[in-house]
Amino acid sequence: MSEPTEANGTTGPAEGAGRHVRVVLVDDHRMFRTGVQAEIGQTEQTGVEVVGEAADVDQAVTVITATRPEVVLLDVHLPGGGGVEVLRRCAPLMADAEQPVRFLALSVSDAAEDVIGVIRGGARGYVTKTITGTDLIDSIFRVQEGDAVFSPRLAGFVLDAFASTDAPPVDEDMDRLTQREREVLRLIARGYAYKEIAKQLFISVKTVESHVSAVLRKLQLSNRHELTRWATARRLV
Repeated sequence: MSEPTEANGTTGPAEGAGRHVRVVLVDDHRMFRTGVQAEIGQTEQTGVEVVGEAADVDQAVTVITATRPEVVLLDVHLPGGGGVEVLRRCAPLMADAEQPVRFLALSVSDAAEDVIGVIRGGARGYVTKTITGTDLIDSIFRVQEGDAVFSPRLAGFVLDAFASTDAPPVDEDMDRLTQREREVLRLIARGYAYKEIAKQLFISVKTVESHVSAVLRKLQLSNRHELTRWATARRLV
């Protein structure tokens, strides 16, 4: 579940003066999007204009393509393939030399696998949802300008992963799984029933069962209890 944005920072009336950035919010929790909008979206004060919102991968790609924001605040765990799938499908927009769309991951997760996944996908930074409103606004403008932005403890994950051009995968077992299998794995480990997972990911129960079977086979595990212990040990829950 997404955590609420902490509002222990305020933005003064003049802070947004003279600068402007168009932003799309992508998160599957409507209340969280509403909270972020209230925190950063007072354009006259912050300089941030929220031009669109999306709750899943397909909506995100549609809204981003239509609005061409300068920065997208992107949750990592989304129905339809996750933040990595949004990045993959928006790669041409990121590569546009004249009007690039830049992505800043904003997630409750601080797992190394999540951080590295979206950075490899093309995101310019990664901050957690404990960030203050003031710091989030600052991060958005820094990403707009082309900087890379990370919550302090997450920067080490990126430095370790990209220390050399032939750096090994963060987790070879996880690399065997598809993005959808990883989503199912996390939800199973969090105690979701198959029907709940199907509803969350907009797929059938039979498809969920197929993904679980594939995950168990690839990880050489016997049941969902072993899978939960495996995921917990890797801080994926």
